[in-house]
Amino acid sequence: MAKIALFGATGSIGTLVLREALGRGHDVTAVVRDPAKPVDSGAEVLRGDVLDPHSVAEAAAGRDVVVSAIGPGSGDPGVLVTAAKSLIGGVCTLGPDVPRPRVIVVGGAGSLRTPEGPLVSEAAGVAEPVRALMHAHGEALDFLRTVPVEEVRWTCLSPAAQIGPGERTGTYRLALDDLIVDVDGRSHISAEDYAVALVDEIERDAHPGRRFTIGY
Repeated sequence: MAKIALFGATGSIGTLVLREALGRGHDVTAVVRDPAKPVDSGAEVLRGDVLDPHSVAEAAAGRDVVVSAIGPGSGDPGVLVTAAKSLIGGVCTLGPDVPRPRVIVVGGAGSLRTPEGPLVSEAAGVAEPVRALMHAHGEALDFLRTVPVEEVRWTCLSPAAQIGPGERTGTYRLALDDLIVDVDGRSHISAEDYAVALVDEIERDAHPGRRFTIGY
């Protein structure tokens, strides 16, 4: 059983990660800015803000893994970069006698290479607001890649190009920096199976200091 602090636990991905982790018997603390928001029963609720390194440190102390499933919503995509820096900064402030937890970040698909070579974010027809979100995810990943794994054991999980509500099959394929496509050329994953893969990573610790991706 892992002790997990989960930021973004009330969001579309965070809710599924919380449910998946609780269903496997993990000890999950949902870190939320507004404790009045409903959270799945079985999780401890802690008031906190991923953008505040001191708040991150408080949530991280005594946990094995800190997960960030936050998104910008309709706000500034740059919050993703700020959150990544706050996560690492907060974990790094833990004293020498306090073990540093692993950090797992929900990433984006924009920085993945397509089978044709260009990045997903460079594809024609991508709406500018979506492209801005992709670039912010990419900047957050670029920052994480500057963090030595010996300092913080971090991992970033990028989804397929298309992700949304669907079926939990428990079956998926993994890659590192290349977009996964099926035989029809489609890149997709259900949000439920994305949550499965993220909790699998919590349990397996298979990609320290790496970004990896998922698809069918």
